Amino acid sequence: MTIAETPRFVRADGPDKVTGSGRYTADMQLAGMLAAKFKFAEVAHARIVRLDISAARQIPGVLAVLTDDDVPDVRYSAGLADRTLFARDVVRYEGEVVAAVAATTKEAAQAAVDAIVVEYEPLPIVDDLEAATADGAVLVHPEWESYSASPGIPRDGNVASHSSVVRGDVVRGLSEADIVVTSRYVADGSHAAPIEPRAVVAQWEGDKVTIWSSTQVPFAARDGVCHTLGLPTNRVRVIVPHMGGGFGGKCGFHYEAHVAALARAARRPVKLVFTRREEFIAPDRRRESMIVDLTTGVKSDGTIVARRGHALLDNGAYTADSSFFPQLAVMHLAGPYVIPNVEIGAELVYTNHQPSGSVRAPTAPQATWARESHTDEVAAALGMDPVEFRLLNAVETGTVGPSGQTYDEIGLTDCIRKAVAASETAGPLADNEAVGVAVGWWPSIPAPSGAYVKIDGDGAGQIVTGAQECGTGSVMTLRQLAADELGMDPEEFQIVHQDTAVAPYDTGATGSQTLFNNGRAVIAAAGQIAEQLRELAADRLEASSADIVLSDGAAHVAGSPDRNVSIAKLARTASYCELLIGHGSGPPPSAPEISGATCAGDAGMAAWVAPQFSCHAARIRIDRDTGVVRVIRVDAVHDSGTIINPTGALGQVEGGVVMGIGQAISEGTVYGTDGRQRNPALLEYKLQTAADAPEIHTQFVEIFTPDAGPRGAKGIAEAPNVPTAAAIANAVTKLIGRPVSHLPMTPERVWEATR
Repeated sequence: MTIAETPRFVRADGPDKVTGSGRYTADMQLAGMLAAKFKFAEVAHARIVRLDISAARQIPGVLAVLTDDDVPDVRYSAGLADRTLFARDVVRYEGEVVAAVAATTKEAAQAAVDAIVVEYEPLPIVDDLEAATADGAVLVHPEWESYSASPGIPRDGNVASHSSVVRGDVVRGLSEADIVVTSRYVADGSHAAPIEPRAVVAQWEGDKVTIWSSTQVPFAARDGVCHTLGLPTNRVRVIVPHMGGGFGGKCGFHYEAHVAALARAARRPVKLVFTRREEFIAPDRRRESMIVDLTTGVKSDGTIVARRGHALLDNGAYTADSSFFPQLAVMHLAGPYVIPNVEIGAELVYTNHQPSGSVRAPTAPQATWARESHTDEVAAALGMDPVEFRLLNAVETGTVGPSGQTYDEIGLTDCIRKAVAASETAGPLADNEAVGVAVGWWPSIPAPSGAYVKIDGDGAGQIVTGAQECGTGSVMTLRQLAADELGMDPEEFQIVHQDTAVAPYDTGATGSQTLFNNGRAVIAAAGQIAEQLRELAADRLEASSADIVLSDGAAHVAGSPDRNVSIAKLARTASYCELLIGHGSGPPPSAPEISGATCAGDAGMAAWVAPQFSCHAARIRIDRDTGVVRVIRVDAVHDSGTIINPTGALGQVEGGVVMGIGQAISEGTVYGTDGRQRNPALLEYKLQTAADAPEIHTQFVEIFTPDAGPRGAKGIAEAPNVPTAAAIANAVTKLIGRPVSHLPMTPERVWEATR
């Protein structure tokens, strides 16, 4: 089935969201609910000399004031437990929580926060990645060796995690190369910046707490509350109302435990809603800044023979879910190219900046921008067309990638050819215009997931899933899969989701994994019901169950279309004697084997299950007098396996491209010498808007991918964000004659490069 033939349907959550009738966490109102406010550090690095909350407790309307003394002595974070709920003795970034207040009004809560006295002894600020890794550097965590960590995470001082991949002999490969090119690139950090700020509501009933949270990962949030507050999982329920975007920034466990602890202390429900400034400075999910060094050796015919690379990633003050990011960065610096000799390493470095974490396709846009800019530099040194250079060296079906993985049927070279051909249809270029091309790749993330499917007595369907809907539409696509399995219409299914007390476990809306993993679970659950329906129909139609076909809302005898019975009638029959219920877990596929490579700090990301490939061609225009770059067209071609829901897939590509444009030319966190952000507001932090969006033309190279997602699908949500900035950068380089080696390519940086 082609993308044009795939059925389309209206998203169940669409009308609520576009009409404004949908309710988000911040809209919730419970009887007697209190307002929460946090006391943030407001300094980047200091020792707490004195913390006095006595005056705050005297403010009228204040019912609870909590500090580190009021919660269990527990460290947490995924992979590396290096932080506590409240600052303990030392603050390490400006957004660290020192105390929390619950009061009858927001004004009273803010007055109490203002009344809290904190005296600090300043400590040296660690904000330079290279200096932080030097001998004798000030340590952000002097006690780092005492932190518990997952096996296989190499650590040392300010290096929170390190990964590398070595294959072949790089020294020999570079010595045998005809041309060797070396480059350095620096990328600023950036933010997920969802329009909905973070919000949490908590209410206790006896010894059980229900938490409503704007989280992408309700089960991870539940587990974080249990871990930090010492509660069993059956006493913590996390529900996610409508969600106003996440982009990775709302992954992981954040402030659910703080609000739950306040609600328990105050004996009233409590609501926390961040201001826009708080949303910028506090959460531990910011895109990491990065320094990249690359050296590539090629033969005169254009064949890559060796690559050496190294990257420093800004971890910030704490490790959220970023301990595996160095391995992701290593793979993106190698890229989807055939390179026999590889030696690439990456280090995740502690600083006194806001913690980094899983913003859409972590490490990929920055590393891909560096690698693809470097790729154009290598092609230029050869005097070779950059597109032909990519086609010559790109991985194809049956070739071996940089980590030693042999690739099954993939469509990267088709993506390149189609993107370039599409861009050429836009007509001739003006003198101040150019087209840049870049390729990208991203793994599909296998993870456990579960689902229940049932058919009610009237023939209507229900899907109960732990999957989370953060705006991508992936959860809504589950209706298509269940309907396809049962021969029903997707509109006949309702979805119950985003509630840890009702649904089976799911990783959440992270890693482009919702459809990829939960889709298999839904198919397995629906398949059980299909078998039940065939047995019921076979008995009623006096046929063999093997001859029963489910389609068009009925069970048919194959070859005898007149012999049929509706699924609704079968469901009514079943409701008296047996319930039509199925459950599925959709076991994740195994990682492919790799050979001939050594991976240090292996976090399981060196071999990619069902990798996605893409090529973007970006047409840009530059005003040479101001350095302003305007993106006027992007042709995006993706190999994402079978496309299940074309409307959703197109939306993901368009959203990812616009986000990538922001990272390319406008979005970057600016820090002062005091370690604090200088642009934590939408006026200074320049997001792209609808008015900035260019023409976006999307194509899919649909290749059935066995042993992957449902119906041969791969992921889609993060991949479009990967090559966009790189394609724009290569177009800029064509116009000004040299690369802008600092991301984002702001007007000031472009203007300086033109001079």
